Amino acid sequence: MATSVEPLCAHLLKLNGDPLPSLTFKPFDLASSNQRVLGVPHPTDTVTPLALRPSIAGRDDNTDGVDLGTAVEAVKYLQAQEGGVLTKLLARHGTLLFRGLPIHNAEDFSELATHLGINLTRSSELSLTGNRLLPIESPQVPHAPEYIFFYGHRVPVKGGETPISSSLELFYRAQRLNAPSGVWKEIQDGDDEPTRRRKIEAQISRYGRHTYTTWEWTDDGKTLVLTHRLPAIHTQPNTNLHTLFTRLAGYFKYSQGGRKNVTQQLYGDGTPIPEIFLERLAKITDEIRIPHKWRRGDVLVYDNIIAQHGRQPWEAEQADRVVPGKPF
Repeated sequence: MATSVEPLCAHLLKLNGDPLPSLTFKPFDLASSNQRVLGVPHPTDTVTPLALRPSIAGRDDNTDGVDLGTAVEAVKYLQAQEGGVLTKLLARHGTLLFRGLPIHNAEDFSELATHLGINLTRSSELSLTGNRLLPIESPQVPHAPEYIFFYGHRVPVKGGETPISSSLELFYRAQRLNAPSGVWKEIQDGDDEPTRRRKIEAQISRYGRHTYTTWEWTDDGKTLVLTHRLPAIHTQPNTNLHTLFTRLAGYFKYSQGGRKNVTQQLYGDGTPIPEIFLERLAKITDEIRIPHKWRRGDVLVYDNIIAQHGRQPWEAEQADRVVPGKPF
Protein backbone atom coordinates (compact mmCIF):
# COMPACT_ATOMS: atom_id res chain seq x y z
CA MET A 1 0.00 0.00 0.00
CA ALA A 2 1.23 3.50 -0.72
CA THR A 3 1.28 6.05 2.07
CA SER A 4 1.82 9.74 1.38
CA VAL A 5 5.37 10.64 2.41
CA GLU A 6 4.84 14.39 2.78
CA PRO A 7 6.10 15.38 6.26
CA LEU A 8 3.26 16.50 8.50
CA CYS A 9 4.68 19.97 9.12
CA ALA A 10 5.52 20.72 5.49
CA HIS A 11 2.12 22.19 4.61
CA LEU A 12 1.50 24.06 7.87
CA LEU A 13 1.63 27.82 8.18
CA LYS A 14 3.91 29.40 10.73
CA LEU A 15 2.29 29.70 14.13
CA ASN A 16 2.48 33.17 15.70
CA GLY A 17 5.46 33.93 13.50
CA ASP A 18 7.51 31.07 14.91
CA PRO A 19 9.56 28.99 12.46
CA LEU A 20 8.59 25.44 11.65
CA PRO A 21 10.25 22.88 13.94
CA SER A 22 13.43 21.27 12.64
CA LEU A 23 11.93 17.81 13.16
CA THR A 24 8.74 16.67 11.48
CA PHE A 25 6.97 13.31 11.11
CA LYS A 26 6.85 11.37 7.87
CA PRO A 27 4.28 8.62 7.18
CA PHE A 28 5.76 5.31 6.02
CA ASP A 29 4.46 1.91 4.97
CA LEU A 30 4.49 -1.17 7.16
CA ALA A 31 4.43 -4.73 5.89
CA SER A 32 1.02 -5.67 4.51
CA SER A 33 0.69 -8.17 7.36
CA ASN A 34 0.91 -5.32 9.89
CA GLN A 35 -1.06 -2.53 8.18
CA ARG A 36 -4.52 -2.63 6.65
CA VAL A 37 -6.71 -0.45 4.45
CA LEU A 38 -9.91 0.15 6.41
CA GLY A 39 -13.29 -0.60 4.92
CA VAL A 40 -16.57 1.32 4.87
CA PRO A 41 -17.45 3.74 6.47
CA HIS A 42 -13.84 5.00 6.59
CA PRO A 43 -12.64 7.33 3.81
CA THR A 44 -11.06 5.60 0.82
CA ASP A 45 -7.43 4.45 1.26
CA THR A 46 -7.40 5.05 5.02
CA VAL A 47 -4.88 2.72 6.67
CA THR A 48 -4.44 1.57 10.24
CA PRO A 49 -2.18 2.03 11.97
CA LEU A 50 -0.86 5.20 10.36
CA ALA A 51 2.90 4.77 10.84
CA LEU A 52 4.97 7.92 11.51
CA ARG A 53 8.70 8.38 12.00
CA PRO A 54 10.78 11.48 12.74
CA SER A 55 12.23 13.30 9.75
CA ILE A 56 14.79 16.10 9.62
CA ALA A 57 15.20 18.24 6.50
CA GLY A 58 18.38 17.45 4.59
CA ARG A 59 19.08 14.20 6.43
CA ASP A 60 16.91 11.85 4.38
CA ASP A 61 15.82 9.26 6.94
CA ASN A 62 18.84 9.65 9.20
CA THR A 63 17.61 10.82 12.61
CA ASP A 64 20.64 9.78 14.66
CA GLY A 65 21.19 12.13 17.55
CA VAL A 66 17.62 13.42 17.69
CA ASP A 67 16.81 14.30 21.29
CA LEU A 68 13.49 13.97 23.07
CA GLY A 69 13.11 17.73 23.50
CA THR A 70 13.19 18.27 19.74
CA ALA A 71 10.59 15.54 19.21
CA VAL A 72 8.35 17.01 21.91
CA GLU A 73 8.56 20.47 20.31
CA ALA A 74 7.42 18.98 16.99
CA VAL A 75 4.49 17.27 18.70
CA LYS A 76 3.54 20.48 20.51
CA TYR A 77 3.67 22.42 17.24
CA LEU A 78 1.41 19.96 15.43
CA GLN A 79 -1.08 19.86 18.28
CA ALA A 80 -1.16 23.67 18.51
CA GLN A 81 -2.70 23.87 15.04
CA GLU A 82 -6.48 24.20 14.91
CA GLY A 83 -8.04 20.97 16.12
CA GLY A 84 -4.61 19.35 16.60
CA VAL A 85 -3.03 17.68 13.56
CA LEU A 86 -2.35 14.40 15.38
CA THR A 87 -5.80 14.43 16.98
CA LYS A 88 -7.38 14.73 13.53
CA LEU A 89 -5.24 11.88 12.21
CA LEU A 90 -6.36 9.72 15.13
CA ALA A 91 -10.00 10.47 14.32
CA ARG A 92 -9.41 9.28 10.75
CA HIS A 93 -7.08 6.29 11.22
CA GLY A 94 -8.03 5.17 14.73
CA THR A 95 -4.43 4.28 15.62
CA LEU A 96 -1.08 6.05 15.19
CA LEU A 97 2.29 4.31 15.42
CA PHE A 98 5.33 6.43 16.29
CA ARG A 99 8.57 4.61 15.49
CA GLY A 100 12.15 5.81 15.82
CA LEU A 101 11.57 8.37 18.57
CA PRO A 102 14.27 8.81 21.25
CA ILE A 103 12.19 7.12 23.95
CA HIS A 104 14.14 4.85 26.27
CA ASN A 105 12.08 4.60 29.45
CA ALA A 106 8.68 5.24 31.00
CA GLU A 107 9.56 8.84 31.86
CA ASP A 108 10.39 9.68 28.23
CA PHE A 109 7.15 8.07 27.13
CA SER A 110 5.06 9.96 29.68
CA GLU A 111 6.60 13.27 28.59
CA LEU A 112 5.71 12.62 24.95
CA ALA A 113 2.16 11.55 25.83
CA THR A 114 1.61 14.64 27.96
CA HIS A 115 2.60 16.99 25.15
CA LEU A 116 0.14 15.44 22.76
CA GLY A 117 -2.21 17.79 24.59
CA ILE A 118 -4.44 15.04 25.96
CA ASN A 119 -5.36 15.12 29.63
CA LEU A 120 -3.90 11.96 31.13
CA THR A 121 -5.69 10.27 33.99
CA ARG A 122 -3.10 7.75 35.17
CA SER A 123 -0.27 5.55 33.97
CA SER A 124 0.69 2.02 34.79
CA GLU A 125 3.34 -0.48 33.77
CA LEU A 126 2.05 -3.87 32.73
CA SER A 127 3.70 -7.23 32.30
CA LEU A 128 0.89 -9.16 30.65
CA THR A 129 0.56 -12.87 30.08
CA GLY A 130 -1.81 -14.93 27.99
CA ASN A 131 -4.09 -13.92 25.14
CA ARG A 132 -6.00 -10.66 25.35
CA LEU A 133 -8.91 -10.47 22.93
CA LEU A 134 -9.83 -7.32 21.06
CA PRO A 135 -11.59 -4.92 23.43
CA ILE A 136 -12.60 -1.32 23.64
CA GLU A 137 -11.06 0.06 26.82
CA SER A 138 -13.56 0.21 29.73
CA PRO A 139 -16.91 0.07 27.89
CA GLN A 140 -18.52 -1.14 31.13
CA VAL A 141 -18.08 2.26 32.82
CA PRO A 142 -19.94 5.50 31.98
CA HIS A 143 -16.75 7.52 31.45
CA ALA A 144 -14.27 5.48 29.41
CA PRO A 145 -10.86 6.84 28.32
CA GLU A 146 -10.96 8.71 25.02
CA TYR A 147 -7.37 7.80 24.10
CA ILE A 148 -5.05 4.93 24.99
CA PHE A 149 -1.24 5.01 24.74
CA PHE A 150 1.07 1.98 24.60
CA TYR A 151 4.86 2.03 24.78
CA GLY A 152 6.91 -1.09 24.00
CA HIS A 153 9.79 -1.18 26.48
CA ARG A 154 10.72 -4.86 26.20
CA VAL A 155 9.75 -6.80 23.10
CA PRO A 156 9.03 -10.54 23.37
CA VAL A 157 11.18 -13.06 21.54
CA LYS A 158 8.10 -14.55 19.91
CA GLY A 159 4.48 -13.44 19.65
CA GLY A 160 2.94 -10.59 21.62
CA GLU A 161 1.44 -8.82 18.61
CA THR A 162 -1.26 -6.26 19.34
CA PRO A 163 -4.29 -6.75 17.07
CA ILE A 164 -5.95 -3.53 15.89
CA SER A 165 -9.42 -3.17 14.42
CA SER A 166 -12.03 -0.50 13.73
CA SER A 167 -15.17 -0.19 15.85
CA LEU A 168 -16.71 1.93 13.07
CA GLU A 169 -16.22 -0.84 10.52
CA LEU A 170 -17.43 -3.44 13.01
CA PHE A 171 -20.67 -1.52 13.61
CA TYR A 172 -21.21 -0.98 9.88
CA ARG A 173 -20.90 -4.70 9.16
CA ALA A 174 -22.81 -5.76 12.27
CA GLN A 175 -25.82 -3.74 11.11
CA ARG A 176 -26.15 -6.15 8.23
CA LEU A 177 -26.53 -9.21 10.45
CA ASN A 178 -30.27 -8.64 10.92
CA ALA A 179 -29.91 -9.07 14.65
CA PRO A 180 -32.66 -7.86 17.02
CA SER A 181 -32.30 -4.45 18.10
CA GLY A 182 -8.57 -5.48 40.50
CA VAL A 183 -11.50 -4.69 42.64
CA TRP A 184 -11.14 -6.82 45.75
CA LYS A 185 -7.57 -5.95 46.76
CA GLU A 186 -8.65 -4.17 49.96
CA ILE A 187 -10.23 -7.31 51.43
CA GLN A 188 -8.18 -8.91 54.20
CA ASP A 189 -8.09 -12.58 55.16
CA GLY A 190 -9.57 -11.83 58.57
CA ASP A 191 -12.58 -9.85 57.30
CA ASP A 192 -15.98 -11.29 58.19
CA GLU A 193 -18.76 -11.49 55.58
CA PRO A 194 -20.45 -8.14 56.41
CA THR A 195 -17.07 -6.38 56.24
CA ARG A 196 -16.18 -8.03 52.93
CA ARG A 197 -19.51 -7.04 51.42
CA ARG A 198 -19.20 -3.48 52.68
CA LYS A 199 -15.73 -3.10 51.16
CA ILE A 200 -16.83 -4.56 47.84
CA GLU A 201 -19.85 -2.27 47.60
CA ALA A 202 -17.71 0.73 48.54
CA GLN A 203 -15.26 -0.16 45.77
CA ILE A 204 -18.06 -0.36 43.21
CA SER A 205 -19.43 3.00 44.34
CA ARG A 206 -15.97 4.57 44.08
CA TYR A 207 -16.04 4.18 40.29
CA GLY A 208 -18.98 6.58 40.10
CA ARG A 209 -21.20 4.31 38.01
CA HIS A 210 -24.32 5.25 39.98
CA THR A 211 -27.44 4.27 38.02
CA TYR A 212 -25.35 2.58 35.31
CA THR A 213 -24.44 -0.34 37.58
CA THR A 214 -26.53 -2.29 40.05
CA TRP A 215 -25.60 -5.34 42.10
CA GLU A 216 -27.24 -8.20 43.91
CA TRP A 217 -25.88 -10.69 46.44
CA THR A 218 -26.88 -14.31 45.87
CA ASP A 219 -26.00 -17.68 47.42
CA ASP A 220 -26.42 -16.33 50.95
CA GLY A 221 -24.20 -13.36 50.26
CA LYS A 222 -21.29 -15.32 48.76
CA THR A 223 -21.80 -14.37 45.11
CA LEU A 224 -22.08 -10.85 43.72
CA VAL A 225 -23.93 -10.30 40.44
CA LEU A 226 -23.15 -6.97 38.75
CA THR A 227 -25.38 -5.54 36.03
CA HIS A 228 -24.03 -2.75 33.80
CA ARG A 229 -26.57 -0.78 31.76
CA LEU A 230 -24.70 1.33 29.23
CA PRO A 231 -25.23 2.33 25.58
CA ALA A 232 -23.50 -0.08 23.20
CA ILE A 233 -23.48 2.42 20.33
CA HIS A 234 -21.53 5.68 20.46
CA THR A 235 -21.16 8.43 17.87
CA GLN A 236 -17.79 9.68 16.68
CA PRO A 237 -17.57 13.46 17.11
CA ASN A 238 -17.54 15.55 13.91
CA THR A 239 -18.35 12.63 11.57
CA ASN A 240 -21.54 11.42 13.32
CA LEU A 241 -20.54 7.86 12.40
CA HIS A 242 -21.74 5.16 14.78
CA THR A 243 -19.28 2.89 16.57
CA LEU A 244 -19.92 -0.36 18.42
CA PHE A 245 -18.51 0.43 21.86
CA THR A 246 -18.66 -2.96 23.54
CA ARG A 247 -16.71 -6.11 24.38
CA LEU A 248 -19.43 -8.39 23.04
CA ALA A 249 -17.10 -10.37 20.76
CA GLY A 250 -14.42 -10.73 23.43
CA TYR A 251 -16.83 -11.93 26.11
CA PHE A 252 -18.31 -14.43 23.66
CA LYS A 253 -14.86 -15.87 22.90
CA TYR A 254 -14.08 -16.14 26.60
CA SER A 255 -17.32 -18.05 27.10
CA GLN A 256 -16.27 -20.52 24.42
CA GLY A 257 -13.11 -21.25 26.37
CA GLY A 258 -14.93 -22.90 29.26
CA ARG A 259 -15.90 -19.73 31.15
CA LYS A 260 -19.63 -19.85 30.46
CA ASN A 261 -21.98 -17.79 32.64
CA VAL A 262 -19.14 -15.58 33.88
CA THR A 263 -20.58 -12.69 31.83
CA GLN A 264 -23.98 -12.57 30.16
CA GLN A 265 -24.64 -10.22 27.25
CA LEU A 266 -28.16 -8.77 27.37
CA TYR A 267 -30.17 -6.21 25.47
CA GLY A 268 -31.37 -3.15 27.34
CA ASP A 269 -34.68 -4.85 28.14
CA GLY A 270 -32.88 -7.73 29.84
CA THR A 271 -33.38 -10.34 27.11
CA PRO A 272 -30.31 -12.37 26.05
CA ILE A 273 -28.47 -11.44 22.87
CA PRO A 274 -28.68 -14.48 20.55
CA GLU A 275 -25.47 -16.50 20.50
CA ILE A 276 -25.51 -16.69 16.70
CA PHE A 277 -25.23 -12.89 16.58
CA LEU A 278 -22.33 -12.86 19.05
CA GLU A 279 -20.58 -15.59 17.08
CA ARG A 280 -20.90 -13.60 13.86
CA LEU A 281 -19.68 -10.46 15.62
CA ALA A 282 -16.57 -12.32 16.78
CA LYS A 283 -16.00 -13.57 13.22
CA ILE A 284 -16.18 -10.05 11.78
CA THR A 285 -13.76 -8.83 14.44
CA ASP A 286 -11.26 -11.49 13.39
CA GLU A 287 -11.72 -10.58 9.71
CA ILE A 288 -11.01 -6.86 10.12
CA ARG A 289 -8.15 -6.95 12.61
CA ILE A 290 -4.48 -6.40 11.80
CA PRO A 291 -1.63 -7.33 14.18
CA HIS A 292 1.01 -4.79 15.20
CA LYS A 293 4.46 -6.38 15.45
CA TRP A 294 6.29 -4.54 18.21
CA ARG A 295 9.77 -3.04 18.08
CA ARG A 296 11.49 -1.63 21.13
CA GLY A 297 10.52 2.01 21.62
CA ASP A 298 7.32 1.84 19.56
CA VAL A 299 4.48 4.08 20.71
CA LEU A 300 0.90 3.27 19.72
CA VAL A 301 -1.87 5.82 20.29
CA TYR A 302 -5.49 4.71 19.99
CA ASP A 303 -8.66 6.70 19.60
CA ASN A 304 -10.63 4.54 22.02
CA ILE A 305 -13.97 5.54 20.48
CA ILE A 306 -13.20 4.01 17.09
CA ALA A 307 -10.27 1.60 17.56
CA GLN A 308 -10.00 -1.73 19.36
CA HIS A 309 -6.82 -3.35 20.64
CA GLY A 310 -5.76 -6.69 22.07
CA ARG A 311 -2.73 -8.89 22.68
CA GLN A 312 -1.55 -12.19 21.24
CA PRO A 313 0.24 -14.85 23.36
CA TRP A 314 4.03 -14.49 23.58
CA GLU A 315 7.19 -16.11 24.83
CA ALA A 316 9.73 -14.45 27.15
CA GLU A 317 9.26 -11.23 29.10
CA GLN A 318 7.40 -8.23 27.77
CA ALA A 319 6.66 -4.94 29.50
CA ASP A 320 4.47 -2.08 28.33
CA ARG A 321 3.66 1.37 29.57
CA VAL A 322 -0.06 2.14 29.30
CA VAL A 323 -1.59 5.59 29.70
CA PRO A 324 -5.35 6.14 29.38
CA GLY A 325 -6.29 9.62 28.20
CA LYS A 326 -9.14 11.86 29.27
CA PRO A 327 -12.58 10.26 29.71
CA PHE A 328 -15.51 11.09 27.46
